[in-house]
Amino acid sequence: MPHWSGGRKMETIRIKYFSEEIERLKYIGGKSDWIDLRASERVELKKGDFALIPLGVAMQLPKGYEAHLVPRSSAFKNYGILQTNSCGIIDNSYCGDQDMWRMPVYATRDTVIGKNERICQFRIVENQPEVLFEECKSLQNEDRGGFGSTGKV
Repeated sequence: MPHWSGGRKMETIRIKYFSEEIERLKYIGGKSDWIDLRASERVELKKGDFALIPLGVAMQLPKGYEAHLVPRSSAFKNYGILQTNSCGIIDNSYCGDQDMWRMPVYATRDTVIGKNERICQFRIVENQPEVLFEECKSLQNEDRGGFGSTGKV
């Protein structure tokens, strides 16, 4: 059920932590709409390894929302990891007691990610509305020049 704070709509997310040792999530309104997530255990990777880094939380998202999970901007610089699915989507049905969020990564070099290190971030987004596709012969709009043409003359 949404609440209102300072004229802004506020949603409640129920959260289960899998460890008392990881820092609790904080929403820093006004600075960023993205919320940092941390590795809930130490992860050691060799170059070429794939891993599902445990984030130590399970959440029940508000009805009608999904979470978008992406790396922090420093994740590659600090750890040499790439998120393998580019953007992780967590729908609101993934909310069971054992549905711990994880970040799928590929290591480009040997690396160690310590417990409580901030490695990714998420935000919640309203689900897409139902759509109806209407077939037509022409969109009747001006062409922009093809894929990858922005900014080219």
